[in-house]
Amino acid sequence: MKTLIEIHVLQNFAPSNLNRDDTGAPKDAFFGGRRRARISSQCFKHAVREFFKGKNDGLFANRTKRIVDDLKTMLQPKLKDEKASSEENILKAIEVAINCIGVGDKKVKVEKDKKTGQLKTDVLLFLSPKEIEAIASVVAGSFGDLLKAKVPAEVAAKIADAIAGSKNKSRLTLDIALFGRMLAVMPEKNQNAACQVAHAISTHAVEREFDFYTAVDDLKPEDSSGADMMGTIEFTSACFYRYAVVDYAKLVENLQGDSALSLAGLRAFIEGFIVAEPTGKQNSFAAHNPPEFVFVTVRTDAAPRNLANAFEVPVRVKGEESLTKESVKRLCEKEKKLSGVYGASTASFSLDTLETGESCGDKKGTMKELLDAIVSEVKKMGA
Repeated sequence: MKTLIEIHVLQNFAPSNLNRDDTGAPKDAFFGGRRRARISSQCFKHAVREFFKGKNDGLFANRTKRIVDDLKTMLQPKLKDEKASSEENILKAIEVAINCIGVGDKKVKVEKDKKTGQLKTDVLLFLSPKEIEAIASVVAGSFGDLLKAKVPAEVAAKIADAIAGSKNKSRLTLDIALFGRMLAVMPEKNQNAACQVAHAISTHAVEREFDFYTAVDDLKPEDSSGADMMGTIEFTSACFYRYAVVDYAKLVENLQGDSALSLAGLRAFIEGFIVAEPTGKQNSFAAHNPPEFVFVTVRTDAAPRNLANAFEVPVRVKGEESLTKESVKRLCEKEKKLSGVYGASTASFSLDTLETGESCGDKKGTMKELLDAIVSEVKKMGA
């Protein structure tokens, strides 16, 4: 049975520049024929990963080019009795091992950073701690062969097996199971994600604004005037509609059928998606504004249902009307309309800090109550 948990969030950010494009301007998009503020899905996924990574580092992976240092740290105690275990030889063995990662002529390469001299891989590798430990064990067990730089086929196969693939997922972490990964050099190690995250867009049309700033030299003589630095920063303020969906059956599959870890992971993801914020320019704007409205549905054997079209016509308000409240009204109206046509959710829950009075899901008073209710519903369904 396919169970989908869908999260809809309305979050009104004060003036900010949370996610910038290549010119430093806030990202945007045209939707419904009007310019909307936008925060990319990748930006929010990174914020979520950072949010729940700190709670249990052992359950999460790192996307990095710097696994050489981790491997060296792991190998030094393993090889302390080896006569040839100088740092130079350890680094050589690691380099040869990493060069085995890949298929055909598509191999990962180790390169020296021109600025720091640090050894790094030429591509980002999204690997779990267990995968890195497994590679270290192979290097330690095949140290002599790797130093000869002529790697037997069985050693290369062990290095490839150290990275979890479609037939061996026991070393996957929660974030890889949720967000997936792509290793272009080893397609068989790719992992399909259990969740999808949409780009957040404003429920209303926006125009970019500019902040002109100046800075004065603190040690400048009192009899001189003028700024010593000046410039502009673009920013926007917007009520964003945010959406994510988790395929729970896929999450359980990715985590080798571990239902306890899957439920804990689902709970962590939902909490992180609601609470985590992008960090862009926060030192300048401090736009720490929690969501005003959260709506979560649990549905079985149904297609995902993004409600962004509730805002195809931009929300407009008059006088003292609340932009966020009007957005909540639009969202609930769209959900009821689509439920009437395509079928209602098995269960739905909401947090409403604005007390709008909209009957959009079983209302919960706290984040804990919301998370408890979602997890309980998923368990009850035996998903």
